[in-house]
Amino acid sequence: MTTFRTISIDGLDIFYREAGSRDNPTILLLHGFPTSSHMFRNLISALADKFHLVAPDYPGYGNSSMPTVNEFDYTFDHLAEIMEKFITAIDLKKYSLYVMDYGAPVGYRLAAKHPERVQGLIVQNGNAYEEGLRDFWEPIKAYWHDRSPENAAKLEYLVTLDATKWQYTNGVRNLEAISPDTWTMDQHFLDRLGNGEIQLALLYSYGTNPPLYPQWQEYFRKHQPPTLIVWGKNDYIFPAEGAYPYQRDLKDVEFHLLDTGHFALEEEGEAIAAHISQFLTSRLQPVLA
Repeated sequence: MTTFRTISIDGLDIFYREAGSRDNPTILLLHGFPTSSHMFRNLISALADKFHLVAPDYPGYGNSSMPTVNEFDYTFDHLAEIMEKFITAIDLKKYSLYVMDYGAPVGYRLAAKHPERVQGLIVQNGNAYEEGLRDFWEPIKAYWHDRSPENAAKLEYLVTLDATKWQYTNGVRNLEAISPDTWTMDQHFLDRLGNGEIQLALLYSYGTNPPLYPQWQEYFRKHQPPTLIVWGKNDYIFPAEGAYPYQRDLKDVEFHLLDTGHFALEEEGEAIAAHISQFLTSRLQPVLA
């Protein structure tokens, strides 16, 4: 059974989903933009018999607190700091990290700081290489270099319903397999007063991530976490060009390109759950035994 909990971190209510026995290996699930822990709802149910799963909502997302940009510094450094305090507060000692989209820069900050905690990586359309930032990112890169109102205006479409729906439907094989509840729920949270400014702040802060790629790649090379890559190969935001370079730095990599788009769990959830179960069971066998 999935439980729905809230814990106070630095005066913020951090919402999280949790399922499975704490006696089993933990998977910490870090969501992307513009969604929340809701993206993991089916995966949690599929894996809770073998694993302990925890999926938090970041500040500004889902059911967590949404302070304004004047009340909270919306940067990836700060999100990672809140998640680190969250991990401590709920007493997670070791875990595998599932990183997707924004979850990658949050998760890799955590992993590089506390490599001893990370038992494995599950990477689903989460970038750590320059090769993965292609055409979609050009107007965002322009905003990193010049935070002008003109460049900001070019990004406002990213919080519209059409853009949110596109993230779920672009690149999928079967549109009828994608529930409209996904983009409807995400858009509900995006449409809250002040949330557009939050998303713009984080799009600007994303520019702090590429300079950290060498540090994260060094973490991969030095600590060699067993890594499962389950990547929607038709993703225009984080295309498959960003998946391949992981194999340069990591020795123990299981690599799957899936015929779907950005939110691969919506169309390939069963396959991804099966890959995770097999991969982590084989790598964490002493723990599971």
